[in-house]
Amino acid sequence: LPLFWKLLSAVESTQILACRIVFSLAFVWIILAMRGKAQWWKLLGDRKNRTALALSACFIALNWGMYIWAVNSDHIVQTSLGYYINPLVSVLLGVIVLKERLSMWQLIAFLLAAAGVFSLTVQYGAFPWVAIVLAVTFGLYGLFKKMVNIGSITGLTLETLLTCTFAVPYIAYVIHTGSSSFGFSLAPVNLLLMGAGAVTAIPLVLFAAGTKLLPLVAVGFLQYISPTITLLLGVMVYHEPFTRGHLLSFGFIWVG
Repeated sequence: LPLFWKLLSAVESTQILACRIVFSLAFVWIILAMRGKAQWWKLLGDRKNRTALALSACFIALNWGMYIWAVNSDHIVQTSLGYYINPLVSVLLGVIVLKERLSMWQLIAFLLAAAGVFSLTVQYGAFPWVAIVLAVTFGLYGLFKKMVNIGSITGLTLETLLTCTFAVPYIAYVIHTGSSSFGFSLAPVNLLLMGAGAVTAIPLVLFAAGTKLLPLVAVGFLQYISPTITLLLGVMVYHEPFTRGHLLSFGFIWVG
């Protein structure tokens, strides 16, 4: 994903986000229709489902928007930090909201993550807000998704449908004002913006299939591959700084 968003670095982040939402909906709608599961809209008939889906839609839109902006503003290392912290945020939300019990080792893991964030804040005199926003928004997204027992693709369809109520008028507005980077042609930037739907949905389809074939323990460990790749891209490809201070802070997170 960082490589893909970098190709669109000349486009305003909010426009990328709006196109990502609209074309994700189009892409997953086609997938559901092909799978004969086009009755997903009936899930919106239940008030609890609507509330949980609306909240999850808000948080995933915030997460997507922050991630796109962070990548194209040279904060890739911070995005990596955010997704390393995310599993520990999920543990904390489980304890606070769902009243789940926190084991001694989980408490130690959370304290180590907190130490890593504190260390980074002290050393650089700035709170790593990009990482924290990404971790918290994705953690809250997972929490509200847990309240509605539906598949990944169906959930994404409903979430993008709800956020399209804002994304479509925004795209119409920027086209009307002449400030839109998206147009109805086969220019490379238009193809990339349309491709954002596939880039979003295909990993989710594969993830949903993979979780059925693999033990949950394996899935949990595999989820650390993504922020690791992101970190390597940020440091080795885009030459973002990774100092001893970063190593100390990330070290706390990794141990956690």
